[in-house]
Amino acid sequence: MDRIRIYNGMPANELGSEGWHKPWSGGNGGECVEAMRLGDGRVALRQSTDPDGPALIYTHREIVSFIEGAKAGDADFLLSAAPCRRTERRTA
Repeated sequence: MDRIRIYNGMPANELGSEGWHKPWSGGNGGECVEAMRLGDGRVALRQSTDPDGPALIYTHREIVSFIEGAKAGDADFLLSAAPCRRTERRTA
């Protein structure tokens, strides 16, 4: 990869098409998060259904904290299905 400025929210396609993995793929019809380890140790995440969309860039420490927390159950609240609420906006 040439020297490009890597930043949070950059178009994922600017990181190239090689090196993306689907570590969390399951029975969801192919809609999943893809991850790429960057040369400096950071990790890029993108939505598989939008490979040209924004890439979220995390430091190695952020990814370690997330994975360790998920393994410890800190993210279990994300598994419970909460009903979506539509908020009505009132205009004056």
